Amino acid sequence: METMAVEPWDVMYHTANHGDEASVSDCESGTTHNEHIHGLVRLDEDEKLHRIIEKAFVSGLGPLRQHTSVVDIHRNRYASVISQARMQSFRIFGRAVEKKCGGNANVKFGWYAASKDEIGRIISHGFSHSNGLYGCGVYLYPHHSSIESMKSCVVDEDGLRHLLLCRVILGKMEVVHPGSQQYHPSSEDFDSGVDNLPAPKKYIVWSTHMNTHILPEYAVTFRAPPCLKGFLNTQGSLKKPTSPWMPFTTLISVLSKFLPPQSVNLIAKHHRDHRENKIPRHELIRLVRQIAGDKLLTVVIKSHRAKQLNSTNGSHQRKAQNGARNRMDSIQQPGSSIESIYLE
Repeated sequence: METMAVEPWDVMYHTANHGDEASVSDCESGTTHNEHIHGLVRLDEDEKLHRIIEKAFVSGLGPLRQHTSVVDIHRNRYASVISQARMQSFRIFGRAVEKKCGGNANVKFGWYAASKDEIGRIISHGFSHSNGLYGCGVYLYPHHSSIESMKSCVVDEDGLRHLLLCRVILGKMEVVHPGSQQYHPSSEDFDSGVDNLPAPKKYIVWSTHMNTHILPEYAVTFRAPPCLKGFLNTQGSLKKPTSPWMPFTTLISVLSKFLPPQSVNLIAKHHRDHRENKIPRHELIRLVRQIAGDKLLTVVIKSHRAKQLNSTNGSHQRKAQNGARNRMDSIQQPGSSIESIYLE
């Protein structure tokens, strides 16, 4: 599974994948709680699993970490015959995808935002699909991105929110672009979809796979500030350029005067890969810095900035048009360090 700095995730993953035969009995005989809701059993706060899940949930909250508290964590009991059948089905499909993908089923943990009532329906009847920006299916968020999943959380009558932590068979993933009408893999080669292959922010499990490739394991109930907008926008607002910016196409054009053609072509290729969501922004910046070197980039960007600052007041309308055209493909001017390079 995708790993974190939090080592206990590896422990939980190993337990989940190698202790399936014992998981049903462990849930019932190894837990002495009397409180059962929606087919789930409450974990005591001093239990190892409770600590692991709480730590992972909180570590992914970013600026919300200090303002959010976990109220309860419940575990799927797999108490009914149907629930046990779903768990067995998940194991069977996991083995099938593992065989199909050469020994790696690519099983991850993912967050799914749901109301308390919806959690009950999912545990009892399974997932139902929804139409979204990336097609028809179930959308989950990587285990290290609990803050992203909170955007879809519903506040209940007690002021609490709820998330399901699920095991997900992703197999071989394919990139899905916004506006897709997809509801199944584009070919037999693929098993699931993602918004970005190197650094996914969303897992898309198609409606055809939603009740065989997703296993709801834990429900986290938590209390967070009533209004999350300010916190959820913090990370995005930090990325917006506040100084003059340089269009990336202009940067490539200027670099072509100093670098050999093969280097310029390679930078252009990496830029295309970024535009097609094949590589993330930080990887593009790293590659450009590696090819061109910080010294040359600093000189080029500072020179461009100086020209902008020394230019006469141009037409505001022209600037607005240029900004609208280039904002989505720009580099921020660094101050004293190349570390300020920014691509929006």
